[in-house]
Amino acid sequence: MDAWKRRWGVGQWAAYFETQELPVMPRSKTMLRTLEESKGDLLAPVELSSIVLQDPLLCLRLLREAERTKSHHLANETTTALAAIMQLGIDQFKLLLLSSQDIEEANAGLQEVETRATVASQVAQRWAAGRMDTDPEEVAVATLLADAGELLLWVYEPELPQAAKDELLSGRAKRSSQAQTQACGFGFKQLTMRCAEIWRLPSLVVQLLRGVDTPRANLTRICSNAARHVVESSATSNLALACDLLEVHKLEPSVSLDWLVEGLVMLPDDHKTDLIATANELLARQADA
Repeated sequence: MDAWKRRWGVGQWAAYFETQELPVMPRSKTMLRTLEESKGDLLAPVELSSIVLQDPLLCLRLLREAERTKSHHLANETTTALAAIMQLGIDQFKLLLLSSQDIEEANAGLQEVETRATVASQVAQRWAAGRMDTDPEEVAVATLLADAGELLLWVYEPELPQAAKDELLSGRAKRSSQAQTQACGFGFKQLTMRCAEIWRLPSLVVQLLRGVDTPRANLTRICSNAARHVVESSATSNLALACDLLEVHKLEPSVSLDWLVEGLVMLPDDHKTDLIATANELLARQADA
């Protein structure tokens, strides 16, 4: 990395990323071609949106394009992948995807963050439906983009997030946010929020990305945390994941812990049993306290 970039703050990195053509996961193009082979000219926007919700940078690129081309006559914000595809049209969406550069999949750090984002989005769709959310996809989109700042750094300047990761592993920092500040001078969530503001992402999405103040924003934050703990898959993360379950259960008291656990994609079945047991133990302790 150029030495002068090491002195950049959140604003400079966000401005730099604004000038870049965002790449996409190669599998997104493969999924599109597979759909075209099976559906021909009968592609439906909802099928295409399922591709977007598994690719955070494609989602980010799509929302940016929707904002750029939005008619002034549109009163409502474009807050979902489905709405953005319908606004652009299927042909324009296909062109946007197929003309994008591919992400280098050999980047292990990028793969970890991208997997975490995709898992979080899938969990969000399930859990948001559990509280009869007005539009679960809005929560899913916000959750998919929650780590956009870190993901962009892995794409363009992997030395920075790797330095933060090393700082955490060394024990010099106890939490990821502390490691990021010590190694890079800023937290990656700050970068995500600054990018969202510069790129004029829908105000609803920005509100959800903040992760506080409303039940939907809190759910976005909890889904991101839960996905991190699922991907980590350790004894410590199991306890943390149980705490995530109890936190979301407070938001959705009408659904069972078993139903919530079934929404944790990528979590092995034997881990689900242990997780429910741990969560019930924590509930019992809270009741006795």
